[in-house]
Amino acid sequence: MKTILAALAATLALSALPVHAQEAADPLSFNASLTSDYRYRGISQTRLKPAVQGGVDYAHASGFYVGAWGSSIKWIKDGGGDSSVEIDVYGGYKTEITPGVMLDVGVLTYNYPSNKLAVSANTTELYGAVSYGPVTAKYSHSTTNLFGFADSKGSGYFDLAATFDLGDGYTLTPHIGYQKVKNNSDFTYTDYSLTVNKDFGGFLFGVAVVDTDTKAYVGPGAKDLGKASLVLSVKKSF
Repeated sequence: MKTILAALAATLALSALPVHAQEAADPLSFNASLTSDYRYRGISQTRLKPAVQGGVDYAHASGFYVGAWGSSIKWIKDGGGDSSVEIDVYGGYKTEITPGVMLDVGVLTYNYPSNKLAVSANTTELYGAVSYGPVTAKYSHSTTNLFGFADSKGSGYFDLAATFDLGDGYTLTPHIGYQKVKNNSDFTYTDYSLTVNKDFGGFLFGVAVVDTDTKAYVGPGAKDLGKASLVLSVKKSF
């Protein structure tokens, strides 16, 4: 599966748009979703269990946007901390820099209230993305320690994705990403995914195959949090 997904990514001309920011005719939009496993950059945030998620976005006609997004999580408590929720706050600017080429830059903070880990899990990243047609290349750079890793300021994540319209409300999204954890090379890895979404009755149903090339991320009971898995989801935007 890794070989297939990597080959798909290699055929792309160049991560997806920022995960939470989106355009809408109405500048204010909301979303709510349920997923069988909250996978972020290929790693389960919920011990391979379901998560409830939701967010709000405001996109100004000028191209500036702000938003917030949250999800239930388990990994902080599994690591000895005391937080069961992730709250992300972000803002940025999106514009067409030349016909057909979109630039998206911004800042994103991941917040884990009262996480109480030895090294705070709270993380801030700057990101930049370039899109052409269905393809987006994105780089995120941490300006703080990354998700509780000591001495990891300056870590980076590069991802490449595309969204292909298959017709009848179906889309296909191949993705490949590389997470470098500075000064923590054992936790550096590559992730892959292939997602099919279907818009039905105002709901977006998703089926994704997700995998990584690492076994360094381990949860209670020696669970491999980066193993190959099938992830199901349903999302409603309004």
